[in-house]
Amino acid sequence: MKIHEYQGKEILRSFNVPTPKGGVATTPRQAVAVAEKLGGKVWVVKSQIHAGGRGKGQILDPKTRELVLDGGVKVAKSLKQVEEFAGKMLKNLLVTIQTGEEGKIVRRVLIEQGVNIEKEFYAGMLLDRSQSQNVMMVSTEGGMEIEKVAAETPEKILKVVIDPKVGFQAYQARELAFGLGLQGTAFKNGVTFLMALANAYERTDASLFEINPLVLTKEGDVLALDAKVNLDDNALFRHPGFLKLRDKSEEDPLEVKATAFNLNYIKLDGNVGCMVNGAGLAMATMDIIKLAGGEPANFLDVGGGASAETTEQGFRIILGDKHVKAILINIFGGIVRCDRIANGVVQAARNIHITVPIVVRLAGTNAEEAAEILEKSGINFLVAHSFKEAAEKVTKAIAA
Repeated sequence: MKIHEYQGKEILRSFNVPTPKGGVATTPRQAVAVAEKLGGKVWVVKSQIHAGGRGKGQILDPKTRELVLDGGVKVAKSLKQVEEFAGKMLKNLLVTIQTGEEGKIVRRVLIEQGVNIEKEFYAGMLLDRSQSQNVMMVSTEGGMEIEKVAAETPEKILKVVIDPKVGFQAYQARELAFGLGLQGTAFKNGVTFLMALANAYERTDASLFEINPLVLTKEGDVLALDAKVNLDDNALFRHPGFLKLRDKSEEDPLEVKATAFNLNYIKLDGNVGCMVNGAGLAMATMDIIKLAGGEPANFLDVGGGASAETTEQGFRIILGDKHVKAILINIFGGIVRCDRIANGVVQAARNIHITVPIVVRLAGTNAEEAAEILEKSGINFLVAHSFKEAAEKVTKAIAA
């Protein structure tokens, strides 16, 4: 589950991870009030959306798409500028490299006290699936995209693998702080920061922490100037308080709807709607569609039950994507028989006005009976008997 920067920083502070002082605002007047409360002469006004690259993005008018402000993160040197920047960001569209051309509406801004930056670094923590262990990594190339650093100068990324039996150790924090070139008080503060960051990651069941930039101030403090925090959806039952951090307005409406029906749906950029049971089969289905020359429009796992109700809701969600030109249903009847799945597909198709071709491939128990049900339904299903045939039929249906 993605959360906003200001929410991530609230979590970090609760585990003694140092961050700049700040507050969130939803109106320009509130932004000025936050700045006044923080004090000082310099503030940073930061758009809050679920995407990176905000500083290099553009604020556009959502109706005319004319440029309103260059950059979604601005340094204000007066309260008047705080109000001006907040006014131009709020309720407008922020387009970044991660949002794509459609962008995201800015509904809140984070106002933070300016800090005296001496150096910028990068720190991140995530699961390394190749080693089945968490990894803490740092780099002297703070402020840059870590993917670019990894591609062009991988030697500038330092990593330590964390043994789950003992956790992140102080000697590992010292190794990383030394690798960043920290010395004296800054070194001690860097070690303390990394130890606290690792503790926060473990205690919150996070899936990603990304601090970019991690900064060393002229006073010797080490702070999380920015924070990207992703929480593991599968662990939310252990942290019920985190559910209130979810911002559905930042999520794809179809994905939100799928969650309400316990369907695993992820929207993609293609035109072949996929309805499959089982994550592995869903991935294989998308692969074979690509091999046949098509482009999958989504990942949709309806689960092992694949009832008439879940099938109908699956249809509605898939068809909610205007780019879908055909649907491929690829279900293995293991837990539930294929004939029951077929009856569910027929019932769902009758309840919904579907105008795009539907290719159905059912395998498993009573697959032959299922094929007969589909063929006699009176609905123009394109029945396939193999994985390859299903992919070929759906791509040909779109081309027809």
